[in-house]
Formats: sequence, structure tokens, C-alpha cells
Amino acid sequence: MGHVTQGSGPLRRTQALGYFRVLPDGRTDARCSIGGRCHAASGGLTCYSGCVEYESLTYPPYDAPLAEAYGGRFESVFVVLHPFVSVPERLAWKATKQYPTDEQILSVGTKRTWASVAARTGLATCAKVNQALLTSIRSITDELCDFSACTALQGFATSGSTWMPVEGRFEPLLQRDLLDAFELAGHQKLVFVPEFPAADRVRELEMNRLRNREDPFPERGSLVAPDGSFLLTVDWDSFFTLFYGPREFVAEVVLRCNLEGFFATATTDHFWFNYSMGCCVVTLSPEDWPAV
Repeated sequence: MGHVTQGSGPLRRTQALGYFRVLPDGRTDARCSIGGRCHAASGGLTCYSGCVEYESLTYPPYDAPLAEAYGGRFESVFVVLHPFVSVPERLAWKATKQYPTDEQILSVGTKRTWASVAARTGLATCAKVNQALLTSIRSITDELCDFSACTALQGFATSGSTWMPVEGRFEPLLQRDLLDAFELAGHQKLVFVPEFPAADRVRELEMNRLRNREDPFPERGSLVAPDGSFLLTVDWDSFFTLFYGPREFVAEVVLRCNLEGFFATATTDHFWFNYSMGCCVVTLSPEDWPAV
């Protein structure tokens, strides 16, 4: 269960990951934050404790461990690696010399794991794959670049039918998985916090309209549960999404959606590709990930 410190007495979690306090006589003391309202969800009463300041839930700062973000309000953070994109030969680099459209990716593209790419390129860890990806878009300084790893990765991509993920966005092949997380928690809507909420407004989006592509999926920013119990956020130069929330819930989503990645440790920061910064050593094989 996540960090819930208000009030006394045991806390129980509703199906939608809202929290309420159980009083000694068995009654519940509900503290609601969405306009002071309680509402029914999935057949039960969902109440939200405390106010959710959505504008503060942007991507965390680079200069602190990921686990310390948002005042340490979340129990865990899982680093979701954006999959490489496998496509039919007709959409490969050799055939088109141009990146497939989102519509093509969603209709005929399939996920390819970092582990399989690492095995084919000789890059030993997902940290090295991340460093090669960042080098390919020159988003890190020359001192931090690994040009030989980048060359190996680009050679692999151009010789076959696998494309590298695009940086800084909610990867199209992960979008349904992200929506599944909200549905698993019992939410029919999510809150989109843009990268710069002072310039762009925070919006509530309907799950069905996103799933049916009636509304465009947000490119980057934060996707937040209405009760603030979990969020997913991506930075503009990143090839991964951060998934904050109660560890048990995050682990369930990871397993159900077969997401590739790892749980951050107390020292893992945004630049986890660089071991010299004291981040945890990250492995590739699921059996080597921290226990969920």
C-alpha cells in the first residue's frame, strides 16, 4: 500500500485504489478530494483522501533519486522500457527509408524487447542500450556518449525490420497497456498533466475515447489517476516511462501487461544509464529483476 499518513486507524484500499479510514466502531471516515465528492465505482464506494494538486505531478527533477519525487508520496517507481518496434519488411528502413506512422505501428507493429535487441547487438545491459539510444539522438554530452554502442544499434536497426523507439513520448505500442492500468484500478477517466501545466491546462480524458482513438493520445507529460494514487510520466528525451504507485498494484500491471523494465532502487535517478552516478546496476532478464 502506498504512503497514506492522514488520520488514525487501519486504512483499506477500494477497488479503484482510493483510501478510506476504518473507525473503531467499523464505520468509515471518508475524505474526498475531487470537489469533495464520493462516488460509486465498480459496485463499491470510492473515496479519495486529501487534495490532489495535479499541476505538481510533472516529470521529476533530474538531480535527485526517482524514489524521492513528489515528496516521497509513492511507494515504488517502475522504469518501463519503451519497446523497439518490429514491422513487416515492407515498412523496414531498407524499403522505405522513413519511420512508420503511428497508425502503421498500431495496426501492424509489434513489441520487441530491449533484451532481445541487446542479445543481437552485444550490448550487455539495458543501461547500455539506453546509453546507445541517447547517443543516437545526441541528447547527452560527448563525454557520456557511447558511439560504438550507437553504431551497433543503428546497424541492427537498418539491416532488419526493427525500428528504434521515438524519444520523449508515450510509445504507441504501450498506450493500451497504460490504459489497462487505469481500468484495472477501476477508473473510467484519467487526468492528463502536460509537460508545462503553466502554459497548457490540465485535462480530464475519457478512457473509452482514448482507447477507440476518438481523442488523440497525449504525446508526453503525466497520466494521473483521478485520486492521485498512481501516475505514469515521460520526459522529452527519454526512452522510458516512469510508473509510480503502490508496489503491489504496479507489479500486477507489469505482470499482466508483460512490461519490460525494473523497479528503481533508493539511488536510481534519471541518468540511470551512467553507472558512475551511483545508480543501481540494471539487468535485462526478467528473472534478474527485483522481486515484485
